[in-house]
Amino acid sequence: MDDSKHQLATVNRTFDILGLLRKNSSMSVSEIAKTLDTHRSTIHGYLRTLEATGFVINENGRYRLGLRFLEFGGRIKYRNRLFQVSQSELEHLADDTGYTASLTIEENNELAIVHLAEGERSLQLGMYTGMRVPLHSHASGKSILAYSSDEVIDRFFETHDLEAVTKFTKTDPDDLRAEFETIRETGYAYDWDEQVVGMGIISAPITVEGTVYGAIGLVCPTNQLTDADQRSDLAERVKQSTDIISVNYQYGR
Repeated sequence: MDDSKHQLATVNRTFDILGLLRKNSSMSVSEIAKTLDTHRSTIHGYLRTLEATGFVINENGRYRLGLRFLEFGGRIKYRNRLFQVSQSELEHLADDTGYTASLTIEENNELAIVHLAEGERSLQLGMYTGMRVPLHSHASGKSILAYSSDEVIDRFFETHDLEAVTKFTKTDPDDLRAEFETIRETGYAYDWDEQVVGMGIISAPITVEGTVYGAIGLVCPTNQLTDADQRSDLAERVKQSTDIISVNYQYGR
């Protein structure tokens, strides 16, 4: 069945406009209309409605996203039980290592960042809560996929074009499947330069009774992971955090 037959064109157009405003700090009615190849009067009507709801702000004829989105995002985050049981341990992990600790989950076949805790040596790479990246290009995404069922992994490869984020991103399904096997053997995933050149990520999955709920990752310079001894030390610290979070998720209130 073609899902597009059950979609409302007005809703799709609304999110087209919001998507443009997300990518740009602000835009005029004319700029949006030209980009979407739509009449100015039509775009103006959408913007007036979004402005009335507080999701879009009009500043001297230029429109930007409003902080109302933070209210919705904040509620989603703080209602998430995995975040609730992970927050303090993420802070400990960031303090102990000096690097950025991240909590990520899979949603709609993408990796979504739920929370970030920064250490004193954190890289300033513009990451933010809610940021989404391809699962196959990020150690946390790989750790989640590796601990997913064979059916989930097969469906992922069947339905996704594995685009390269950088020239170092692995995109061959056979290579990724082999990497998943190694991740299951060691209990952690790592990569460098696949998401951002110069950035390395080491990650372990959060699992409870065989179900993977998310992943904890450490973001650090590439050279911290190319050294086997340093990589091993960081991996053990990350796995310690995921063990604590898994127990808290299963038995905490």
